[in-house]
Amino acid sequence: PEPPEGGWGWVVMLAAMWCNGAVFGIQNSCGVLFVSMLQLFGGSEDKQMAFKTAWVSSLSMGMVFFCSPIVSIFTDLFGCRKVAVVGAAVGLAGLLASSFVSTIEPLYFTYGILFACGCSFAYQPSLVILGHYFKKRLGLVNGVVTAGSSLFTVSLPFLLRALLDSVDLFNTLRVLCVLMFILFLAGFTYKPLVSDTKDKEGGKKAKFKFPPAKKICNFSVFKVLSYRIWAFGIPAALFGYFVPYVHLMNHVKERFGDSVPEEVLLLCLGITSGVGRLIFGRVADYIPGAKKIYLQVASFFFIGLMSMMIPLCHVFGALIAVCLFMGLFDGCFICIMAPIAFELVGAQDVSQAIGFLLGLMSVPMTVGPPIAGLLRDKLGNYDVAFYLAGVPPLIGGAILCCIPWVHERQKLKERAKPVDGETTEKMLENESTLVSNTTEKPVRELESGI
Repeated sequence: PEPPEGGWGWVVMLAAMWCNGAVFGIQNSCGVLFVSMLQLFGGSEDKQMAFKTAWVSSLSMGMVFFCSPIVSIFTDLFGCRKVAVVGAAVGLAGLLASSFVSTIEPLYFTYGILFACGCSFAYQPSLVILGHYFKKRLGLVNGVVTAGSSLFTVSLPFLLRALLDSVDLFNTLRVLCVLMFILFLAGFTYKPLVSDTKDKEGGKKAKFKFPPAKKICNFSVFKVLSYRIWAFGIPAALFGYFVPYVHLMNHVKERFGDSVPEEVLLLCLGITSGVGRLIFGRVADYIPGAKKIYLQVASFFFIGLMSMMIPLCHVFGALIAVCLFMGLFDGCFICIMAPIAFELVGAQDVSQAIGFLLGLMSVPMTVGPPIAGLLRDKLGNYDVAFYLAGVPPLIGGAILCCIPWVHERQKLKERAKPVDGETTEKMLENESTLVSNTTEKPVRELESGI
């Protein structure tokens, strides 16, 4: 059926907005929790505490992306509602279990894996279900839904700081369980409009028949050269991407002490990220084809440059300016991922293409923050860590520069093939017409003579 462009779809939109905000609001606010974990579990005798603690947040963010290809398969098999509800329940259980640990090591599993996997299974169906209810307004609805992430990123750090100051870390995690419980309820609103015809034709047995493996995992997208460059260039740029989100709060506390409100930096990141998504998403509509990739090149360039400038900021106001620019281009990078995927692989394969890309992104986003924490433990400050975090975005941006040229060459080759086929068909048509005319002419002369 045609999407209703509203109705119950507005409820689904609000539920998806809550999902986007709760999942990435908690993930992006991990810097506040990182400082609290250091104070609670750290000791003067442990010289690698920043390295150990960084694994909690980096594992969590990495697993959200790592599970994406698997989640896309489960969503196709079992539907959005079942996957989202079960995912939110698993995330709730993981977050609740994290509030009962006594050392940092169990958090690797409860928070870094269990909670993050649940978030991943709850998040991806929230984007898929929107296409069931909206088509003409899908761009607007996606903008509203993704704005939920910026809204929570702006407000949640201040709530977490107030909770951590009034109650301890464990009770703060239990309060965050309320967000996950609401997310669990929101998953029940994902009522699909498209019925499964195979279930009607085959009965209950059809529900247990899995499609062929080739349809479940569509690796054919990697045959597209421009997609291969994109799928490996973006992960190369992301080794330093998540480092500021994890370590910036602790860096500010070490450099400025308690005299400045470090949560303001996350506020700046969240606000300008939302603005960047709206502005650059609209700008991308006016950039033809794969040339949209140049927006991502520019965003990686500025993100890398801003990361390198963090250690140079000896005034808190300068750090605010850096975070404003970093958030703006972070929003640019995120909002045009789907349009670029459509350009490179087409609408038919875009879901799997984005799923594979997010899975590849999980590796650098998991590894980067612990390496930065290790450098902090060895050198005594974060300066070198932030300098090095700015290098991968510059390298990744340079790799992406060649994609428009490669993509245009591919399109020219594809255009040449059908043109040759059409030329052959026209030649055959002309030959058949010529033969028919030569045979019909004597017949007409004979008939006229008679």
